[in-house]
Amino acid sequence: MTVQEKTQEKALHIDIPVKLTEVKDVFSIASLSFEGDLPAAVFHLGLIMDDIADWKAKCEVVAIFHTNAGHATLHDQAYNKDRNIATGNPYKKLLADLMKRGVQVELCGATARVHGWDNADTIPGIKINTDAMSRTTQLVQEGFVKISES
Repeated sequence: MTVQEKTQEKALHIDIPVKLTEVKDVFSIASLSFEGDLPAAVFHLGLIMDDIADWKAKCEVVAIFHTNAGHATLHDQAYNKDRNIATGNPYKKLLADLMKRGVQVELCGATARVHGWDNADTIPGIKINTDAMSRTTQLVQEGFVKISES
């Protein structure tokens, strides 16, 4: 039996439906944990963006990559150099899609400095902040809900 057949066979009843009119989330992504081969943080960002679209809610969603996840924000050449490989950044298309859907993706400035990266090393559209801790603090003080991903 396929997964699709199993899904159709057993209907899921949602006991606590959620529908928001406004979402202000900041994802703090310090390392990459995986759902199969997909980083869980990227999966979760896609999930909340799907929900926001379904709800037709206003949103501000910021994803801050730092510490051991900063490399996910690099363009192919910088990624290859940093990771000592030649395959390019496997996350660039996923992050570009999230940005098209309204997620603001940021790289921690402290992480960038430690690795010797600059703005030219990132995927187009990614912004570099002062550092992940001060940026997350700022957003939480502005009313964002902090979601920690590792």
